[in-house]
Amino acid sequence: MKVQADRTVLLTGASGGLGIHMTRAFAERGTSLALVAHPGFELESLCREIDRRGCRVAGYSLDLRDPALRRQLVEEVTATLGPVDILVNNAGIEFTAAYHDLSEENLHDIITVNLEAPMILTRLLLPGMLERKRGHVVNVSSLAGKSGPAFQEPYAATKAALFAFTMSLRATYQGTGVSASTIAPGFVEAGIYSKLKARSGLSAPPWLGTSPPEKVAAAVIQAVERDLPDVIVNPLPVRPLLAFTALLPRAGEWLSNRTGANEFFRSLSSGFS
Repeated sequence: MKVQADRTVLLTGASGGLGIHMTRAFAERGTSLALVAHPGFELESLCREIDRRGCRVAGYSLDLRDPALRRQLVEEVTATLGPVDILVNNAGIEFTAAYHDLSEENLHDIITVNLEAPMILTRLLLPGMLERKRGHVVNVSSLAGKSGPAFQEPYAATKAALFAFTMSLRATYQGTGVSASTIAPGFVEAGIYSKLKARSGLSAPPWLGTSPPEKVAAAVIQAVERDLPDVIVNPLPVRPLLAFTALLPRAGEWLSNRTGANEFFRSLSSGFS
């Protein structure tokens, strides 16, 4: 599906890190944009920027953990900007800590924002997409969902679930004009990684490197237009490592340790409270 001026995009996590760059990438194509953020400190200024570009835009500062607000969001976006053609589930929560140090509230928040909200928003928007025979869902996952790094259990689990959810959607709605994609960034110089880096002074392992956020935003556009199932965004190729791990799990585990990712998150976890 072409990303163009007559499309309406609903983007969560819009005003933080990656979301800003995704917003700008869609604005360059002239789409109408419904931007969701919580707490949304930069949301108003981002909406003004997009408005100056000549795009229709509406900002929504709301907590995706609230089921009623999710339903209200879909109703308000449809009434304000029209039916949603592209849903980008980008909002996410992450805590770097030993699993037993996380509270049940931490776990609930991660599962609700990272997985439940994308699934519910997708379900709410699917009937309209199917009726129009046009629509695309982009679930922003992570390499953590493919590799399962240390100190990332709930985050990795929710991101892995997004892969399975997306593939099932593609299989169910094949041939209807509605499809789905996942984007799996590694370490990106924006969003969660930037905050962790600023707080800890630690940098991503050299074996994995970092990607500019613009590259992730471009991958989102590409995934929609080319109907790609799964796009990994990382400066160095990691699919061979993932395939090797799938074939030989114990050897793959040893090799994953050598990348330095586990030690990176172990160092970050010491500051969790």
